[in-house]
Amino acid sequence: MSENTGGADEARTDDAVNAEPTAGDSPARPDPAGGRQAGAAGPPPWGQAAAAPVNPWQVQRQPAAPSWATLVRPAEAAPVRTATLVAVLASGLATALLLGDGMGPGLLLAVLPAVVAAYAAARAARRSARPWTVAWVIGCLALLAVPALRDSAWPATLAILSAVLLGALALHGSRTWPGVLLSPLGFLDAAVSGTGWLLTGLRARGGVGKDRWLPIAKATGVAVVLLLLFGALFASADAAFADLLGDLLPDVSVEDGPVRFMLFLLGTVLAIAAARTAAAPLRWDRIKVAPGKPRSRVEWALPLIVLNLLFAGFNAVQLAVLFGGYDKVLRSTGLTYAEYARQGFWQLLWATLLTLAVIALALRWAPRSGAGDRRLVRVVLGVLCALTLVVVASALRRMDLYVEAYGLTRLRVSVAAMELWLGLVIVLIMAAGLFGGRWLARAFAASAAAAVLAFGLLSPDGMVAERNVARFEADAKIDLSYFQSLSADAVPALDRLPEPQRSCALRGINDEMAEAGDVPWYAMSLGEYQARQILRERPVTASYEVCSRLGAFGSRVEY
Repeated sequence: MSENTGGADEARTDDAVNAEPTAGDSPARPDPAGGRQAGAAGPPPWGQAAAAPVNPWQVQRQPAAPSWATLVRPAEAAPVRTATLVAVLASGLATALLLGDGMGPGLLLAVLPAVVAAYAAARAARRSARPWTVAWVIGCLALLAVPALRDSAWPATLAILSAVLLGALALHGSRTWPGVLLSPLGFLDAAVSGTGWLLTGLRARGGVGKDRWLPIAKATGVAVVLLLLFGALFASADAAFADLLGDLLPDVSVEDGPVRFMLFLLGTVLAIAAARTAAAPLRWDRIKVAPGKPRSRVEWALPLIVLNLLFAGFNAVQLAVLFGGYDKVLRSTGLTYAEYARQGFWQLLWATLLTLAVIALALRWAPRSGAGDRRLVRVVLGVLCALTLVVVASALRRMDLYVEAYGLTRLRVSVAAMELWLGLVIVLIMAAGLFGGRWLARAFAASAAAAVLAFGLLSPDGMVAERNVARFEADAKIDLSYFQSLSADAVPALDRLPEPQRSCALRGINDEMAEAGDVPWYAMSLGEYQARQILRERPVTASYEVCSRLGAFGSRVEY
């Protein structure tokens, strides 16, 4: 978000920090004729001590630069509005009522009041939204929809963590690398300072007269009584309406009261942190990272050119293997088909990660004395990035070979997705070298969030089940034991297997959902809802003895 009024305060603060002494601040110098210069200050008033004489030989010390904690200090927050207070309370209540039974659509519904609280606080502070802010908010809400669509916990967890990052970027308005990386830490500071900020707003409203709050309290009480009275009458009059009402309303018992209370506190604190950050965010973009000492062309370029030659040689071997076939390579190395693919993938993944580190350090120490140095940096690092893309393609090809031989697993699809994202990061770095890199930090965060969103929406467990079912239809090979640990997202694909393989593959998922019992709508994902519908129409029929003979309950190590 941007600030319409905070910019003047920020400019004044920066001017005060960086101000130089003016001519009027220097002490008056004696006139050679014995008088004083025009405009010089006269003797001190009565009762005040004279200023200490200035030693012309004394070295004047420059004021120390402000610390990073002083630089990022937020401006004074605007007073809390009533809309912010109501939205914070609604967020706490929604968290306590909707998240006590698990994640699902309830997570998104519990976050929406916190978004309203942040918006109201930003409007009170006269902060307006920029295009990047709107994009971060939309991305944050889209990521929070992943738990509502997918039952698997691991993509949902990644989506929630990515949503926190985008929410921090939306509230802080960060654009630089320090801002993008440190913005999530601002929630910790805002949770502490925001509590005092909220209490101050509540105390300011303590003196409000009865003529303002009493009518609202009466109207609320009457509305609650009417809802309870007529709701009970309609529920007792119609069983279908009673079932609908029971499904819509959260089931709260005395036993889970402590858990609900902790969730209420958690939701309230998170909403306070979001609102306080929106009102007065920490200014992480003021942190400046000093560039490293530039090296000479030879000292900088020689190691990178040698590394480029090594990459070029490796890529030439990969192309020779691709066109020459794998059989000759396997005979010469003595490796099996799976060993060759698996061994190479992990090394190439690490090579990609280390290359990104090398590029970051090379940019820090790159020569930058003129246009010739800039061209040298672009050429050397551009060639390295292009060769690294070939390494990424080689790693993905090896993983594809391994999946063809042994099937797809969660770990394999995860590392393949990570390798694809690293390739995208390298493309962004190449684009920054051509068009400038001021946008690179935000593009990096956006690419990470987009990758996590696509990863969740594509349903990794569903992809694993789909690929293994297709492999079974092709060569009748299947590992039933692995399916026992998958989530409900895999049920639609596993439902295509013939019996008894179908029932044995779904045995673990079916038992887990039966043990969970009835799940309310706000805690049930779309993937789980579809799985329950399928298993209700076509239940699991194979016995444990049959599934045990087929190897459905054997131990398995994933790699």
